[in-house]
Amino acid sequence: MSTILISKFRRDLKRVFDLTIRNDRIKINILQALPFWIASLITGFVSVAYSKLFNYAEIASKYVLGIHFWLIFIIAPACFVAGWFVVKEFAPNAKGSGIPQIMAAIDLAVPRHNEKVNRLLNLKIILTKVVSSLIMVFGGGIIGREGPTIQIAGSIFRKVNEWIPDNWPKVSKRNMIMTGAAAGLAAAFNTPLGGVVFAVEELAKTHIRFFRTALFTAVIIAGLTAQGMLGPYLYLGYPNVKNLSVYIFFGVVLTAILSSICGSLMSKWILRIMRWKSKRNTSKQTIIFLVGGALMIAFLAYFISPKILGSGKELMTNVLFTNNKYEAWYIGLLKMFGIMVSFTSGAAGGVFAPSLSAGASIGAFIAGLFHVIGSNANILILSGMVGFLTGVTRAPFTSAILVLEMTDRHNVIFHLLVAGMVASLVGMLVDKHSLYEHLKLQYYKEALQAEASEPVNIEKEEP
Repeated sequence: MSTILISKFRRDLKRVFDLTIRNDRIKINILQALPFWIASLITGFVSVAYSKLFNYAEIASKYVLGIHFWLIFIIAPACFVAGWFVVKEFAPNAKGSGIPQIMAAIDLAVPRHNEKVNRLLNLKIILTKVVSSLIMVFGGGIIGREGPTIQIAGSIFRKVNEWIPDNWPKVSKRNMIMTGAAAGLAAAFNTPLGGVVFAVEELAKTHIRFFRTALFTAVIIAGLTAQGMLGPYLYLGYPNVKNLSVYIFFGVVLTAILSSICGSLMSKWILRIMRWKSKRNTSKQTIIFLVGGALMIAFLAYFISPKILGSGKELMTNVLFTNNKYEAWYIGLLKMFGIMVSFTSGAAGGVFAPSLSAGASIGAFIAGLFHVIGSNANILILSGMVGFLTGVTRAPFTSAILVLEMTDRHNVIFHLLVAGMVASLVGMLVDKHSLYEHLKLQYYKEALQAEASEPVNIEKEEP
């Protein structure tokens, strides 16, 4: 009898022990997820506010230039210099897109490099990024807000991570930054799948299973927050891509090849300009470069076409949703020139949206060249967007999924994937590495060089 009672007591004790362990694990999982949820919610609000400010700046620019378009010769140089000055004085690491900074921060996300990561992701970066990019877009700068939103989101997640108490269950800094970048992209474009794919394809070096729950929930929360404030929307809308010709795949491949070459060559020229500028880095020389570049953009916009100004969203919607499907061959080239000058200015601003618009103009040019009409022209335009962005980022799946989610045209998923894969292969022939990878290496080296001049406090690194 006593043996039976002892056996029963042991079974009951084991059940209580197992239940306690499960409850502890649930508690730890919730506590670990809580910082991701809080940061995602903040990211959604900030992303929406930034999006509205950016749109207001574009509208204000159009309004002022609509009164007297010749004012661009004054506004563009002044805004280019002001945008650069804000970054130079308040947060030098806020310049450009922000994605290379995120990539460098992920590589540096170990305790002994905490100070270096803080220089790439912090609250000052957020404010500087917003102010500088708004000044630039008001002045006609060919920039986007999506890359900056990614660095802003990474900074938010980084700051929330710093607020975690010491007795809190451990949260990986690297996974926190990667998740922030994904949430930022999802909120910027309203593309949750694009955010996940971007984190996996462009950022993740660790296996996704280690942070997949945090990644998915962060993308969902940030996206839903943005959607709750702006309503359910598509970045571009619903272009007609029905009744496509079976032969249009040949056009897709051709468009992907040409747009990828253009995107890849543009990236190489951006790097060359930045190297050239690094040898002439006095304030006087920089101002001369900014004023000269801004005046060239103003000249091209005034005498050839104002379509080259701004993020390019209006150009994309025009060719996709009107009967005017065709663009002249020089629009894409002028857009590329504007991106190069704007991106190398030293001010804040991304290349995602401008790259998509440049690709759309190339697709529209090919459609006009071969007299392609209607839905078949639209698929060439979308393929150009995927191809050009892939040429810049070397992320074919991210590019295809982003364009897919922007338009909600799931029946052309294979066309977009083909465009992305062809563009990736072609881009590799021009340069094995993407623009972001080259710039990431630059930020990484600068951080290590700064570290070499400081005393190092070696702590146990995160796995």
